Amino acid sequence: MIDTEVIRLRQLRNTALRARAIALALNARRPESGSVLSRSALACWRIARIITGKLRAHPYQSYQRDAGYLRSMYDGAVAALIGVLAKYRGGPFGQYSARLQRVARELDDARALTWSPTLSDTFGRSQAEIRALMKELAADARQEAGSRIEAGAVRSDGQRVASNWPYLAF
Repeated sequence: MIDTEVIRLRQLRNTALRARAIALALNARRPESGSVLSRSALACWRIARIITGKLRAHPYQSYQRDAGYLRSMYDGAVAALIGVLAKYRGGPFGQYSARLQRVARELDDARALTWSPTLSDTFGRSQAEIRALMKELAADARQEAGSRIEAGAVRSDGQRVASNWPYLAF
């Protein structure tokens, strides 16, 4: 394992841990046991554990470092802030979609550029899982956006208003 691969793996681990923290913060608002947020948090945790195991197996002491305590505190604070803002900015699924796409992109890069065939195989299985979760997350985001549009399409006196008319501001 060379320095660039170690840097790439550490960056992927940090991204996966941050995505996991955000998924847990967003899932705290609606704690369904089989939700896509809890499953994606678990998938990100698996990715981080795989990378940590690979880095700890390296013979050089400097390559074996874990994610720091301050990093986990920072990720938790960012996740809590995003969890609070998700209530006002389109719900949890829309907020988390970009994070999961970033994990998938970095996972693709790490898989393509790794030298270890077993690590590449493991990343391939994680890629398939992340892609399935992204499709499910997109479907949930569309459903959530549709429910917000339906809720906004009722006037104060209870009558329905067509929600597809254009907004014109003068």
